[in-house]
Amino acid sequence: MSGVRMQTVARDEDGMRLDRWFATHFPQVTFGHLQKLLRSGQIRVDSGRVKANTRLAAGQIVRVPPIEAAPARAEGEINSKDAEFLRSIILYEDDELYVFNKPHGLASQGGSGTKRHMDGLLKSLPNKKGEAPRLVHRLDRDTSGCLVVAKTKAAAAHFGEVFSSRQARKIYWAVVWGNPHPKQGSISCFLAKQATTDGEQMVVVPQGTPGAQHSMSYYSTTDTAARRFAWVTLKPVTGRTHQLRVHMAQLHNPIMGDPRYFNIENWTPPDEISKGLHLHARRIRLPLRNGQMLDVSAPLPPHMQATFDVLGFDADRYDVQDQDPEQD
Repeated sequence: MSGVRMQTVARDEDGMRLDRWFATHFPQVTFGHLQKLLRSGQIRVDSGRVKANTRLAAGQIVRVPPIEAAPARAEGEINSKDAEFLRSIILYEDDELYVFNKPHGLASQGGSGTKRHMDGLLKSLPNKKGEAPRLVHRLDRDTSGCLVVAKTKAAAAHFGEVFSSRQARKIYWAVVWGNPHPKQGSISCFLAKQATTDGEQMVVVPQGTPGAQHSMSYYSTTDTAARRFAWVTLKPVTGRTHQLRVHMAQLHNPIMGDPRYFNIENWTPPDEISKGLHLHARRIRLPLRNGQMLDVSAPLPPHMQATFDVLGFDADRYDVQDQDPEQD
């Protein structure tokens, strides 16, 4: 093991999240281990405590504790099956980024007990410098759809800023219990993490509660199946953990298949409704470094398509932008 080192953030790493910076320089450090090092204060930036989502500035000094060297990878050991899988879910690719259609059930990053995740699979698609592509945002494990991944440090810095400054426009589709009233509107509340027997979850709290963060989303009812179910288009303004899931539960229209936030008691979904969370990152629109706008849509995952078919929802009949209550 090497000793403590002090490493300077490079110019092309300006704006990069700390967890992505570590994934670039120390890929052997799992996300769960990184969190432990941060909680214990062994990792610091300019002598101060930081979090995994802290954005770095060029010239800052990162304190890196002793870390075991990465195990040598045998020649040709890049997992061809992982590479083939990733190529099969590419929605868009250019010299700077990928947009993947992340499957339902696949985590974006590793954590306790999570061995297979997008961040790890991306090592099978190294760029010309041998560097793994970098996540610039995340989706929940059970949320499917558009996931943007940068190919280079410079692209990661650019798209990281695009997401942190809310220049990326994200549209989600969900199938929810009941029919929202009113049919469209916004949800604004403060969220905080709360420990439960099943781990941490987000709860609505009063403004001023320690750890509380403001959250806001727009929603619009796109179609309904009697009064039992609705297809809802969602646009998050902020990007809090589990935000859309909590917001729909707050409206008393929880997302179907949500094991954590479905809050309708004594109700069991009919057998014809597919299992699994019915939340899909349908569309993303963001500025490229050349000034052009990228607009990509992801087809529904199989379990949501099956539910659409059962309920008579036709994805081809609607333009999600026309159904969006927020004006550009």
